[in-house]
Amino acid sequence: MVPADEGGGLMRGDLLTADIDGLDEALAAVDAFDQALVAGLLRPQAAQAAGLTALADAVAGSPLADRVAGAAEKASTGSAAEDDLVALAAARTALLGSVHDALLERVTEATGRPAGPAEAAGPGPERPANLLVAARSWLADLARCGWQGLDHEVVAGAAPVVSAMLPDPALRRLAALLDGFAAELAATCPGVTAERFPVRRWADLWARGMMLTVPGAADTPAAGTATGRLLPLGVDAQEHATAVQAQVHAVFEPADGGAARLVRASVSAPKPDTVIGAGLWKLLRPHMSLLAAAGEGRSMDITGMPVTAEGDLLWSDEHARPGEPAEAFATARVALPAATDLPAAPLDRHPARLAVPVFLEGYGVEQDDGGLTFTVAGQPLAVDTDRVPAAGPLTPEKVAASGACIALLRWDDGRFRVQPLAVETTVRKKAVAIHAGGWAGGTTEKAGVQAEKAADAAVGVLRERAGRLLRK
Repeated sequence: MVPADEGGGLMRGDLLTADIDGLDEALAAVDAFDQALVAGLLRPQAAQAAGLTALADAVAGSPLADRVAGAAEKASTGSAAEDDLVALAAARTALLGSVHDALLERVTEATGRPAGPAEAAGPGPERPANLLVAARSWLADLARCGWQGLDHEVVAGAAPVVSAMLPDPALRRLAALLDGFAAELAATCPGVTAERFPVRRWADLWARGMMLTVPGAADTPAAGTATGRLLPLGVDAQEHATAVQAQVHAVFEPADGGAARLVRASVSAPKPDTVIGAGLWKLLRPHMSLLAAAGEGRSMDITGMPVTAEGDLLWSDEHARPGEPAEAFATARVALPAATDLPAAPLDRHPARLAVPVFLEGYGVEQDDGGLTFTVAGQPLAVDTDRVPAAGPLTPEKVAASGACIALLRWDDGRFRVQPLAVETTVRKKAVAIHAGGWAGGTTEKAGVQAEKAADAAVGVLRERAGRLLRK
């Protein structure tokens, strides 16, 4: 990541391209089960029975073995009860969790950063059992009809369950999942006419929903508090037609002199589809002062900030104040190599959840029809420029012209990729740092100013229309 003579260590690029024992076999078993869900488990055919058997065989050496084998046998004959479907979802979740762990172990070895210890989960809030049963029943109906058997009547069964769950904060996580899942399914109805399905994604949502209906499955280690200095590395912005989220990745240095560790802080907000580009920051900025600090290259001093064992700060501006200037690339070179990575919560152990901050420099750059590639320690590493948000000054062209990069290391489509958060490049013979979240705290650049003005106008019109409707 950093030249050894500067106090860091080299990224082992070869480890990120080398095969991992058992990885392909585990993913093949998951894919076989996912294909069984396409046609549904009401009247399974031979191919579906083979997929169920493959899943059971993959966990044959685990404590789930007997339970999953019995569930797979029943599902193969179309007689699986809801508890059997939960067991199959648990097996699939466990397999992807093992893939996550293997990939994370490889990343830890490649970066040379220490991994933090896992913590035991504590009891979560009480959740109404009847609503969990109702959610499980709807998900079981989906598994039986399959994606090809989808119709609006089946999908509509989620609506009353979601409506009953939303008022309860303890159930809101599951309610949001079911609501979004049902919306995706409804857009594809009827399933019999669909040409293709997002098989892995829908199976992910189905299995996660099933697991969230199990009391205690979503329990996580209790949140503690953090006091010390926060050094932002970069901002990952994610946009949807009706919502936007920004996640700040940072190094936290405890005030008591303890080991530095990686942390995250997230903020999200609903948005009208007319607010795009830099206008998104207008919606997010009032809710988290850390965005301004990240955009301005400044540290934050936090006192008693709630934080989970996975390193997620439950941000509250009451516990934070602006600190001294802190340049992100200096943080990446000096503080990041020694920062401790923290483990994921049990249900969050999934390959898609991997997003590990890394620092790269001295790489080669190649660009062809297949996209942009960094050559790191002699090994090719794909660059995911599609994840660079339009809400900032960072562009794929500037990434291609860079000589140093702060990025998130992800695993996608069977290989590791890097998502740039910031780059160092040369502009008019001067070294310049360009951040994806460079406009988070505001900007004087013409494109950013125009986007924020457009956002103000769009939000103003919507507020005026909403007020008119309420008056009527």
